[in-house]
Amino acid sequence: MNLFQSHLLSWILFIPTGGAIILLLLPSRRIGLIRWFAFLASSASFGVALVLWSKFDPSAAGFQFSERWDWYPDIHASYHLGVDGISLMMVLLTTFLTPLALLASFNNTEKVKPYFALFLLLETGMLGVFLSLDLLLFFVFWEVGLVPMYFLINQWGSANRNYASLKFILYTMGGSLGLLLAIQMMGVVAGTFDLSELLIKWPDMQEAMLFGLSTQTVKGIAFWAFVIAFAVKVPIWPFHTWLPDAHTEAPTAGSMVLAGVLLKLGAYGFLRLVLPLFPAESQQYGGALAALATLAIVFGALGAWGQNDFKRLVAYSSINHMGFVILGIAVAALAAGSQHAVIATNGAVLQMITHGLSSAGMFFLVGVIYDRTHTRNLKDFGGLWRLVPIYGSVLLFTAMASLGLPGFGGFVSEFLVIRGAWPVIMLATAISAVGLFFTGAYILKAVRLVLHGPLNTRWTHTLSEINTRELIVISPLMILMLVIGVWPAWLVGIINQAVNAWF
Repeated sequence: MNLFQSHLLSWILFIPTGGAIILLLLPSRRIGLIRWFAFLASSASFGVALVLWSKFDPSAAGFQFSERWDWYPDIHASYHLGVDGISLMMVLLTTFLTPLALLASFNNTEKVKPYFALFLLLETGMLGVFLSLDLLLFFVFWEVGLVPMYFLINQWGSANRNYASLKFILYTMGGSLGLLLAIQMMGVVAGTFDLSELLIKWPDMQEAMLFGLSTQTVKGIAFWAFVIAFAVKVPIWPFHTWLPDAHTEAPTAGSMVLAGVLLKLGAYGFLRLVLPLFPAESQQYGGALAALATLAIVFGALGAWGQNDFKRLVAYSSINHMGFVILGIAVAALAAGSQHAVIATNGAVLQMITHGLSSAGMFFLVGVIYDRTHTRNLKDFGGLWRLVPIYGSVLLFTAMASLGLPGFGGFVSEFLVIRGAWPVIMLATAISAVGLFFTGAYILKAVRLVLHGPLNTRWTHTLSEINTRELIVISPLMILMLVIGVWPAWLVGIINQAVNAWF
């Protein structure tokens, strides 16, 4: 028991990897066994994450449940894990969504064993980013997550999957090259890759030199390398063009995890690394970050409004919603230490969670209707509520949560971002609020074209209702969307304590 409790983070991190290894040893013909074993392995990681949450002390400052061993002592790199309130939320989100994505994949019959093994490896990669307290280890897990997602899109995606997967890997690996350079430079100058030490040393470091470059020059290079890598991952406009293609071509479960968790890695990088390690540079360029966030909100909403492909519409909506996360981060950069920054950062972290739930739900529901009709063209639907009223009710509920209707979690998170941003960057906040109008427009467009209007008789005898397994997948997401909207304090309290300790 002590071994279990003293290594909770490692258990959470590597249970999926262990599951993937065992999965590869199972007979390929035992498809049912493979599916359930993958689901149970991922669920076990979620179970340990719940134990971690139960033992987490929100009032304690700093990182908890730290695990540290020498990994590469000659270059001062270590296997160092830890969590605070922000990373805990991301770990819970990841371990919650992955089993649901695996359950949503039970209808997959192509190359079942590698599909589920890749999903489990992807989960380890995502968790490693949130748990790592060593920059070199952070980079390793950052890269690990790219490979499974590339193959999931490339091998199990739809018609244009080769183009989408190549674009995804080129964009994200291109950003990662700068990230690796920055991490190496910081490790050489500071003499450590350990984040807890860097948070103390790096912001005020003045006298070190690297290849004849001053510390300020090194800091500037590292800052921009970090910003570009994380901007591509979020993605922030204009680095966003890989996202709609990747979402559209990915299998349903891949889109659920891509929107629900993978996009959050970039935002988490801003919160965990850019703001605390580069406070001066962050404040200097915070206005530009706010401008890009505003453009993402408006252009993402307009892009979604202009789509007739249901899945592509939801993909552009992610750009729109993640813009509010970046707007909150920009406020934290511009007004660090103020109450406005605390409110906006709380909203940004909560928006990462609420968007993770609603976007995963929307992509899943697009997949449900696509499995039955083999089309995503909104103009091919119409009046489907008469044929599938349960599906229609679930879609309407989830769409309203994505819209940010009061009573749902998205409203709380976006309200906090706007409330914190308004006194700091009024113009950007006002324009972003206009973007909310177009958010409503594209959500209502999708609901109208799919569920309302004249019935398309093409589906009268072929369209079946959402089944029990699919309801089991979407129900936990719906419950959390509503609970967070009605009673956000159970999450915001933990996030707020972490944000206040950070500032």
